[in-house]
Amino acid sequence: MPSHKDTAMGDPRNPKRAHERWNLERLRACEAEVRALAPWVTVSGGWAWHFMAPPHEELKRFHDHKDVDLFVEPARFPELIAVLTARGYHRIWTRFDATSTHFYRYARHDEGGKVLLDVFVRRVPAVDAGGIRVVDPATLLTFYGDIHSTDDCVSVLAARRLLAKGHSPLGRGELVTAR
Repeated sequence: MPSHKDTAMGDPRNPKRAHERWNLERLRACEAEVRALAPWVTVSGGWAWHFMAPPHEELKRFHDHKDVDLFVEPARFPELIAVLTARGYHRIWTRFDATSTHFYRYARHDEGGKVLLDVFVRRVPAVDAGGIRVVDPATLLTFYGDIHSTDDCVSVLAARRLLAKGHSPLGRGELVTAR
């Protein structure tokens, strides 16, 4: 997979919209999908920070909810594809398809809006965040600048500070509190 220096996976964040709220209907649809897929996946990116944080208002500056980043262990990938197909997802081709056999994008459009899933076929260290398996925070931070692009959101910055002090970011209000 290309590195961030060559081509970033995600679109750059628009700083002018950082204080806006995410669309709550779309967030509900995405969260429902994460919960339905939880037995097969480990959640990454903005949704991982979302589940690690305490309940909060969904502002764009806290973490990225443009898509849902998921990791699946290689042996479970065929199971996940069957589940995604049954749930109405279809594969979308991206510019990364030519360079990676470990990244796949799936989408579904319905009354809740569009749900985009970026699926990475790879085993990653994980922790439990309220019943959802998320990428271990220290590992998750290493993905910024490569597979995740929003490295200046409140959650990422707070997690860096907390881990540098030896504190787990799980359940910490700093993940959703502007400094």
